[in-house]
Amino acid sequence: MSAAALAVALSLVSALAYAAAAVAQERLAARHPDTGALRLLGSGAWWASVALNASAALLHVVALKYGPLTLVQPLGALTLVAAVPLGARLAGRRVGPVEWRGTGLTLLGLGALLLTASGPAPDDVLSVPEALTVSGATAALIGVLSWPGARPGLRHATASGVASGVASALTQTVTVAATDRSGPLLGTQVVGVALLVAAFAAGGLLLAQTAYRGGLGAPLAVVTLANPVAAAVIGAALLGERLRGGPAGLLAALAGAALAARGVVLLSRTPDAVAVQVAVPVPAPVPVAEPVLGPVPVQGPGPVPVPVPVTGRIPRGRGPSGPAGTGRCR
Repeated sequence: MSAAALAVALSLVSALAYAAAAVAQERLAARHPDTGALRLLGSGAWWASVALNASAALLHVVALKYGPLTLVQPLGALTLVAAVPLGARLAGRRVGPVEWRGTGLTLLGLGALLLTASGPAPDDVLSVPEALTVSGATAALIGVLSWPGARPGLRHATASGVASGVASALTQTVTVAATDRSGPLLGTQVVGVALLVAAFAAGGLLLAQTAYRGGLGAPLAVVTLANPVAAAVIGAALLGERLRGGPAGLLAALAGAALAARGVVLLSRTPDAVAVQVAVPVPAPVPVAEPVLGPVPVQGPGPVPVPVPVTGRIPRGRGPSGPAGTGRCR
């Protein structure tokens, strides 16, 4: 098996594990919406989802060892492709036509990218000055995107995708450098870049959480698309990664990226894509009493209720606003 084929296989299994973990977490949160984080520590299902997430992350790191960034990162969209039908199956409903169309477009676009981006195993890594330069430029870009202003959800989603893409690019440097037998396993380059990976990975997660506050559809699509774009820019500019086929290959890659982007947008609008990311417990609607038409019947002896005017002040006495009854009807 070639290095590119191994990277694709590892990315596929990683995406399936991420999707299964996300669906499991969503189902667990839906069944126990009031359960605190500490109580989840005693749940076997929660630990199973954590194990799936950890396994998916490990497979993704290994895939970066055998495949270029321009190949591995776009395959992350397969997580959404797998999560939507899996979530629909567990929810007991059929996959809708929009979901099938989004799945087809995403797979078709990723197929075009696979034909043009498949390359040998990466052997070039970012030097410490290059890693620091990329990190500084990325931090400045994130700061600009996080500045208060209009449409914070999309800007934070873009920042989250960029941070995650840069974290993956730095992870590839750590993986290749750590497995290079010509240098020490825990040299300055490996340790320093690993700390940058942790910082950008945590920052990307926090930015994603803030981006989803105003809705999940559009931010989810932006995060999914900005991640591979940021990683591909680093791979092409600093790691010497190139697309196969010359100008024709570049056009095919751009067309594939456009198709995959359209498919991701369609999938991000489906209910299961939203539920997979965050499960928000929705309180039950408060029942509203229906207005009583006609005279109010009086049961047994007692004072007859005094009708309350619809507008104006409530007569003094005991009324809806409290003992004083001096509030206004709303």
